[in-house]
Amino acid sequence: MEFDVKTRADSWDNIAQMARDMEGLGASGLLFTEAGQTPWMMMTAAAMAAPALDLSTGIAVAFPRSPMVTAQIAWELAGNTKGKFRLGLGSQVKPHIERRYGVAFDKPAMRMRDYMLAVRACFTAFRGEARLEHDGPFYKLNLLTPHWAPARHDFEDIKLDMSAVNPLMLKVAGEVADGVHVHPMHSIPYIEKRLIPQVSEGAAKAGRSLEDIDLIIPVLAVPGDTPEERAALEREAKAAIGFYGSTPVYAFQFDDLGYEGKRQELAEKLRAGDRDGMIDLVSDEMLNQFGLSARWDDMADQLIARYKGVASRVVMYFALQSIAANPANHDKWAEIARAVRAA
Repeated sequence: MEFDVKTRADSWDNIAQMARDMEGLGASGLLFTEAGQTPWMMMTAAAMAAPALDLSTGIAVAFPRSPMVTAQIAWELAGNTKGKFRLGLGSQVKPHIERRYGVAFDKPAMRMRDYMLAVRACFTAFRGEARLEHDGPFYKLNLLTPHWAPARHDFEDIKLDMSAVNPLMLKVAGEVADGVHVHPMHSIPYIEKRLIPQVSEGAAKAGRSLEDIDLIIPVLAVPGDTPEERAALEREAKAAIGFYGSTPVYAFQFDDLGYEGKRQELAEKLRAGDRDGMIDLVSDEMLNQFGLSARWDDMADQLIARYKGVASRVVMYFALQSIAANPANHDKWAEIARAVRAA
């Protein structure tokens, strides 16, 4: 398994220093998400500072950008990182797409499939393998003169990944993606009973199998040798579980595990602005279903036991926060990274 670290929005100088630190730690790569800040310039700063690291978007929001624009950005990053870049795309959720970005969200699974195929058509045209010709239900691309085509380079086999949670999106990802970004709120029963069968079904439709698809799995991992050491990050992990679990898109996982009614309770606390109350509704048992709290010496073994043979890459959500709280934790994370990468 590869061992990645999730980044956070920051200045280019700080991102560059963080990338050097994570390269020194022995991480495989960095994952950049798109929230209040787009990922592209931060990735460029990281690549310049730490060229050994893999860089991936997990995820960049697809629908607000033309597939051509997305493909051009990915092409440039792949060339300049010498193939160390993976493009991860996602649909986001309806309120953000319609009300923050001001674009359409109708039929998101079908639109996402078309978007992924349109990006692939751009890559094919950039490689000179065929003229640009994508005629989909949402995107139609058929003009790319030599003057407007990006320059060729030696790293043109760009991995194209997709985030997915619900059955339709998982099947689409299995059909058209090189990798699937699993949601940070996941349990092993969800992966085994829902995600893998649905991704496999989509892959079979395209004449592929699950072995052709990388599962990129973020982990709400909280290491610490005492309850006091783990307390702050455990609350952050529980806050994430509570926030995601308050929405129907993700909350079916509570029902799957026997926590019926939990979504409604969490939603009530969230609507009331009671963050502490929401966190208190997430038990330690739930934390270790959807995350992983363990002693430092046990964390690598538990990550390996849970994800070996399932994940191609695991992504640590709280490594940077842990190190910021105590710089001595850098070397402890380095030991975990070595063990996981060797597994």
